[in-house]
Amino acid sequence: MSVETVKPKTVKTINSRLQQFLAFGSLVMLIIFFSIASPNFMQWSNIVGILLSTAVIGILALGATFIIITGGIDLSVGTVMTLSSVMTGLIIVNADLPIVVGIIGGILTGAFCGMLCGLAITKLQIPPFVATLAMMMIAKGLALVLSKAAPIYFTDHPSFSKISLGNIIPAISIPNAVFIFFILGIVAAVILSKTMLGRFNFAIGSNEEATKLSGVNVDRWKVAIYSLAGAFTGIAGVIMASRLNSAQPALGQGYELEAIAAVVIGGTSLSGGKGTIVGTIIGALIMSVLTNGLRVLSIPQEWQTVVVGIVIILAVYMDILRRKKSAK
Repeated sequence: MSVETVKPKTVKTINSRLQQFLAFGSLVMLIIFFSIASPNFMQWSNIVGILLSTAVIGILALGATFIIITGGIDLSVGTVMTLSSVMTGLIIVNADLPIVVGIIGGILTGAFCGMLCGLAITKLQIPPFVATLAMMMIAKGLALVLSKAAPIYFTDHPSFSKISLGNIIPAISIPNAVFIFFILGIVAAVILSKTMLGRFNFAIGSNEEATKLSGVNVDRWKVAIYSLAGAFTGIAGVIMASRLNSAQPALGQGYELEAIAAVVIGGTSLSGGKGTIVGTIIGALIMSVLTNGLRVLSIPQEWQTVVVGIVIILAVYMDILRRKKSAK
């Protein structure tokens, strides 16, 4: 296999398009079901709430898409998001530096954690599952240590909350976080389909050994991919902090499962080599609609967790069936 022939267009097969169609159909069916079950579901304030929660999960999922296409996994996105939020708070509130510096600091924190995961995987030969699990624990501990296990509030910086909750277009009252998510979706799609990083991303996931033999420095590109995914996680951390107007050091664990589920529901294969950003966006919307709908129906939190777990199992099982079908 030549790396030159491995292009994102090769993954846009009939099966891939069918998966996106089925995912979109599932999204529509969920919306119809919850709309019938509760008149409150289609209220504008609730729709905005769904879009707002999708922004965080979706941005995490965008980064996770790059990693899963390589055949890897990242279990650290939830706690790295939290650590990025805490670093943003420390820079803006504790160090009293400009908001833009805090934003950059939060994004770089995520990128740095991603880079460390990439180095552990490529240089130390640690499996992605173990490397990112370790980073999940490290980020969780650092977030608590650096914040002294106490929330950091942006009360004296009212403009910070406008990053997520402000309105670029006041007439439609859609929060900025939603626009940021879709803009990042466009950026991610361009990177994945139009750049060398995207091309090698698919090549590594399709056949890593053949990619190495064709002269590609796979280790370097893997580190770059994990760093890029980490930057997306850092952005999600800034968005979350802005949305809550605080950095909550105990928040974050569990987001990684929703992000991975969104990616898999959207048609990205856990075995690597196949995936789309559009599919991931649809998957993120499905996860948000499902969670919100269960909440609107007053389903207890513990049962909401059970349902999300079942959805994750089904998403992985569907991926297994897709792989078996494509292998025939």
